[in-house]
Amino acid sequence: MKKALTISVFILTACFSSTQAQRADSLFLKTDSATLESLTEYFTHEDSLAIFDLIDSLLKAEPEKDKSQMAVRIGYNSNIVADNSTFNISQFGLAPGISYYHKSGAYADFTTYWSKEYQPNFYLNIASAGYLHTFNKWYSILGEYSHYFYNQPNDSTVYIPYKNNIGITNYFEFKSIVFRLDYYLYFGDKTAHRIMPSLGVNLTRRKWLGFDRISFYPNLNVLYGTEEITEQEVYPLLKLLLIRAYNQNHPDAKLKYYSETTHTAFGVMNYSLSAPISFTKKDWTFLLSYNYNIPKSLQGEDTSLQNGGYVSFSITRYFAF
Repeated sequence: MKKALTISVFILTACFSSTQAQRADSLFLKTDSATLESLTEYFTHEDSLAIFDLIDSLLKAEPEKDKSQMAVRIGYNSNIVADNSTFNISQFGLAPGISYYHKSGAYADFTTYWSKEYQPNFYLNIASAGYLHTFNKWYSILGEYSHYFYNQPNDSTVYIPYKNNIGITNYFEFKSIVFRLDYYLYFGDKTAHRIMPSLGVNLTRRKWLGFDRISFYPNLNVLYGTEEITEQEVYPLLKLLLIRAYNQNHPDAKLKYYSETTHTAFGVMNYSLSAPISFTKKDWTFLLSYNYNIPKSLQGEDTSLQNGGYVSFSITRYFAF
């Protein structure tokens, strides 16, 4: 398995991806409803996918032997309108980034996200650092830490509980069959766990159609995770009347008309299909990908995420040292 630096762009969905959510999104939101709150929702459901795209890129490129590399890239993703049936090229997101990969296996990456769907347009920066080690021709492991810098308006009331993650990826390759198992811990004001198995095929053809290498690596992913769920239940009518009477007679009283219970739920958060194809010519790589997501709500969770697909591409230039 080859080490590499090609760190592809985080591919965001309709919110821009609103990471993101994240890109960072409530996947495929209407234009007038895209907010940083939906961005947070996307991150907690499938931002892991962005990490896994990065890992795939690290392992699939072929840097010169005993060379460190830097990569500069620009990525684009189409945003999808609310009905999830039409691609709207007037709604889109951009993700410029720079990466450095040391021949020892250490790497660092910085990516910023811009979208027409958010105010401010530059709504997120992500800084990552990690280490990739290849044990043999069929097994590699990667450890990584990332920090999310959200750009929120001064009057924003959006609460973002996760601003960091740390995790490990196990990458197994048997000829053209690729299996990956990832674990990531998200933390900040709260903590959450993400586990993602993935199965894919890596098909490569060299010296074809004028390119040095063309690679097609479709993959299926299942994202499992935990989330703190708060459920509210309105009190019975008699109790509501008593609370109302008490609040009216005690102006300073603020008794709630409902009860709240918080529990940690675990389960499937997202199914996804990704079909990226990359074209490499000398120090340039062009990546085109179609991605389809099927987000799932955990027990007791109320989300606005919808099924949908999007197209993305990135152009990367490499510099060897």
